[in-house]
Amino acid sequence: MPPKTRPGLFWRALVAFLVLPGVVAFAVPLWWLAPRSSSFDVLGLLPLGLGVVLLLWTVRDFYVAGRGTLAPWAPPENLVVVGLYRMSRNPMYVAVILVLAGWAIGFRSPALGIYALTIAVAFHLRVVFGEEPWLARTHGEKWNRYKERVPRWLGVPGGALGRTGDGR
Repeated sequence: MPPKTRPGLFWRALVAFLVLPGVVAFAVPLWWLAPRSSSFDVLGLLPLGLGVVLLLWTVRDFYVAGRGTLAPWAPPENLVVVGLYRMSRNPMYVAVILVLAGWAIGFRSPALGIYALTIAVAFHLRVVFGEEPWLARTHGEKWNRYKERVPRWLGVPGGALGRTGDGR
């Protein structure tokens, strides 16, 4: 059931989805490739398709469980700890990188591979220096408990890919 406490939330969520991952993961790669490529390697469909499914799932969780959007102008009211957020603190970003990897593999584009890596680094910096401090201020102890048990990206909590920089 959609959240009822924030009027117009659905439309803000839709606009946020179209503007943010829509541009980064779809508009830019397709604009970049449209004049250059005419063939697509089916191997790219696996990460592309998986990324799209995961992206839609995480956006839905932000909307339903978080009662907000993925956009900074209408963030979730609640800390989202359901679904894919039980396995990664940032599955939406992982999904976008999968989509970008799918485009790069599918169109055999080293340039799109570099774009995907650049976006991954930008996401990491945004998470470490922006989102995590904001989540700590906003959700306090609930965030700390969540951070202790769920890795930042992938892997096991406290593993090399999940560390927060302070050993967690």
